[in-house]
Amino acid sequence: MELQFSLPGFDVKSPTLKVVPDVRDVDLGSLELTKTKVALVTDFGTMVIGFRPDKAPKTVENFVKLAQSGFYDGTYFHRVIKGFMIQGGDPNTKDDNPANDGQGDPGYKIDAEFNDMKHERGVLSMARSNDPNSAGSQFFVMHGLAPHLDNNYTAFGKLTDGLDVLDRIANVDVARGGGGMEVSSPVEKVWLRRAIVLPVMKGN
Repeated sequence: MELQFSLPGFDVKSPTLKVVPDVRDVDLGSLELTKTKVALVTDFGTMVIGFRPDKAPKTVENFVKLAQSGFYDGTYFHRVIKGFMIQGGDPNTKDDNPANDGQGDPGYKIDAEFNDMKHERGVLSMARSNDPNSAGSQFFVMHGLAPHLDNNYTAFGKLTDGLDVLDRIANVDVARGGGGMEVSSPVEKVWLRRAIVLPVMKGN
């Protein structure tokens, strides 16, 4: 599941975050997804995502469901291209075989929900293969501007905190990985320790 290279980004800082525990057994149907957030806890700090269910409702539901189940916990960002994006969410990164990084999914695919969100700094979008309806769990966070991805990939959220963390991850040393030619595999693993749902219930 690959994305095309794009343009350089720019530098923005954001506040340090404090993360509160989530509730694993919350009924997803009871969540107000426009207000619910997910905190991505990494070794470089925490990024917090706000969602746009008005643009991609099924994609938002899928991401929150996977986060709530612990699917993303203990994975790592396997693809980092400074000025473009950082990519993670592959369950294959939990094994000891970096050659299959970028090929994993949750065992199902979701339909594309292309929309008018711009692929700009901090935007969250779904990775996919050449098939538009091949996204599953892999996602990427934009580090720069990529207008050629607009209406071609499903954007469904944006960082509300943690742009400084995004910058730190985007600046890690990278090398060729998985036998490919692209220089985008972090030399030292960038762990996503936990994806924590910060729930807001409907009516609140």
